[in-house]
Parts: sequence; structure tokens; C-alpha cells
Amino acid sequence: MSYIEILQSYNLTILQWAAIGFAVFLLGLSKSGIKGIGIIIVVILAFVFGEKASTGVLLPMLICADVFAVIYYNRHAQWGIIKKLIPWMIVGVLVGVWVGNDISALLFKRLMAIIIIGSVALMFYNENKKSDSVPTNKIFGISLGFLAGFTTMIGNLAGPVSNIYFMVMRFPKNEFIGTAAWLFFIINVFKLPFHIFVWKTVTVETLVLNSVLIPAVIIGFFVGAQIVKLISNVNYRRFILIVTALGGVIMLFK
Repeated sequence: MSYIEILQSYNLTILQWAAIGFAVFLLGLSKSGIKGIGIIIVVILAFVFGEKASTGVLLPMLICADVFAVIYYNRHAQWGIIKKLIPWMIVGVLVGVWVGNDISALLFKRLMAIIIIGSVALMFYNENKKSDSVPTNKIFGISLGFLAGFTTMIGNLAGPVSNIYFMVMRFPKNEFIGTAAWLFFIINVFKLPFHIFVWKTVTVETLVLNSVLIPAVIIGFFVGAQIVKLISNVNYRRFILIVTALGGVIMLFK
């Protein structure tokens, strides 16, 4: 099929195109550092393409946005944290590949909503503590790393989990963004072959669709980068808390 025929084969309405365009613009915003809105993107794309198919549509655009993020925030990345989390995220991805065809989408969403809302409660508790100490227990990092890997493979939903980790570790705004940028660039590239050869959710057709949507991702990224500059560290942390909590509620009732 030709390029135009492939796009026409999706049979998308004008409203659906508008929703997808808005979602990928939000993706650019998210990767620029406006964290917590990833669940909204996932919900919109799942509504248009279906739960599993939407993960393959989204992944190449995530990688594209990751490239911009690692270039823009590279100097702020904390490589000690990345090296600590990556092995456990890889394990989580592999488990996600294995169970991805069997787990109930409804059960997964309900469990994730409970985990996210409960974790946000812990984040609020941690924010209100007088102590500035950060957790040093290895089990904490292993658990969050595994859960982030598993959720990013199943539904590109690792954002809330990683937000929890970086918030509890009390990362400043730019270190938060820079470390997350490299972490997810590495793990998203690792996921790509599984989407192509195992789940078959990334295809020539989805890549053609991606090529039309990438400009909206890029615009969203640079708009978001300017917004992030205007947000203080304190307000940034509050924003992440609120939007992550709202995302959990959206997932619970979707």
C-alpha cells in the first residue's frame, strides 16, 4: 500500500485525529519535564486503538521524544541511580513480555490505580516529613525498578512509578528530568524488539502513522521545556503529586 492508503486504512475520524494529535503533543510536554500526564496520553490512545495496539503506536514516539530529552537535559543525569535501576527494570520488562498476552487488562488497570493512589499517599506523607533523608534500603530501589519495567512494557505506564521514586529521593527538578530521560530512553529502546517480533504491535503501518504525528511531539517538547524553566522546584514537586494522583483516579474509573 502507498503512504496515503496506509493512513486511510486506519479509518480515523476528524475527532479521533484531533484526540491523537492532542495526546502526542502532551507526550512532548511530558518528556520535556512536565511529568504526570503520561496516563492521560495512554488513556486517549487506548481509546482510539485499543489497549495493546496502542502500546506499539506510542513506543516509537516515546523514543523520539526521549532523544530530545537526553540531549536537552543530559548534563543533569545521575548515572549512579540509572545503573542501580536499569537491571531491575529489564527484569520487569521481560516479565511484562511473558505475561502481556495473558493478564486481564481490567485487572491490570485496577491494580495499577490502587498502586498509584497508594503511592501518591506515601509521596504526600514523605513531602510533609520534617526530615530530608532519603531511603537507602536496597529493596526499595529493586521493587520500584522492577515495577517500572513491568508497567512500561504492559502499558507504557511507568511514569507514576518513576515519579514516586525520584520524588522520594528528593531530586531537584533538572536532575529528576535528566535522570528519567536517560533511564527511559535506554529501557524504551530495549522494549522495541519485543514489540516488533513478539507482540507485533510495531509494524510498517504504525511507523507510517508515527511519521505524521512526530512533529506534534517535537512542538510539545519545546513548548514544555520553556514552561519547565518557569516552575520552581517546590511548585514542580507539588505539580507532580497532583497530576500523578489525578492519573491514578482516571485509570481507576476508565
